[in-house]
Amino acid sequence: MPIVHVYVWKGFSKEAKKKVIEGMTKVLCELGIPAQAVEVIIHDVPKEDWGVAGECASERLKDAHIP
Repeated sequence: MPIVHVYVWKGFSKEAKKKVIEGMTKVLCELGIPAQAVEVIIHDVPKEDWGVAGECASERLKDAHIP
């Protein structure tokens, strides 16, 4: 049973999370794994706890759109 961990910035919308869960499950199903065996866990991480190119994402990506 595969367990997929997906890390996103806090504030990711419910709709976007649903699409991620459906998409990850679809990819694994295409590899022959039954959907019932797939688990997807989404971790919400605040931007200030996420680093990008040596900077906090909260500073580097101030104007980034979050789905």
